[in-house]
Amino acid sequence: MRTILTGLALAATQPAGAATGPFVDAGGVVPGLVLDMRYAGSDNFVGRPIAGYEAPRCLLTPQAARALAAVQASLAPEGLGLKVFDCYRPRRAVADFAAWARDPADTRMKAAYYPRTDKADLFRLGYIAERSSHSRGSTVDLTLVHRADGSELDMGTPFDLFDEASATDFSGLAPAQARNRRRLRDAMIRAGFVPYAQEWWHFTLRVEPFPDTSFDQPVR
Repeated sequence: MRTILTGLALAATQPAGAATGPFVDAGGVVPGLVLDMRYAGSDNFVGRPIAGYEAPRCLLTPQAARALAAVQASLAPEGLGLKVFDCYRPRRAVADFAAWARDPADTRMKAAYYPRTDKADLFRLGYIAERSSHSRGSTVDLTLVHRADGSELDMGTPFDLFDEASATDFSGLAPAQARNRRRLRDAMIRAGFVPYAQEWWHFTLRVEPFPDTSFDQPVR
């Protein structure tokens, strides 16, 4: 089951920018942010809610949330905005992913998320890791949407497709798909984020407030 909210809808139930430990609720900081928090539901590569995700909220450090708000503002003149899929990720969720990746029998989501990739290779290829920058609270997975109707721009692959086609500079993209990826990447870089070459949706704030700290508080 997928849970999609706008930042305003979530802010109706949470104080704008409400602090949660070292994090703030980006849904209350970034006007019009669309939330599609995949790991709080079952529409993800595991096929169930992930440990540590108790609510469909985008928690980020205040610095990352402010930078994301700057990206959102820069996209507004083009009629575009941001949709986030994942933000802060507890360590227990990272461990949940790792345990799933080590279970060769659980391939129920293979057709949707890794049809051309052997599950046994997910660690080696960098799609699953024992540690994640998301746990430091300044990394975000996201895409571009049309503000008018919330529809996603065509990026060539869906979010979390474990495939070489998800690399930002994959050569097999249609021209419009490549332009959309560059548009997202350029806007994020201008606001101080660093892209991850293997996943067009993944960005980390260049100057992180907690570069050496992985947190484990649940998302709630």
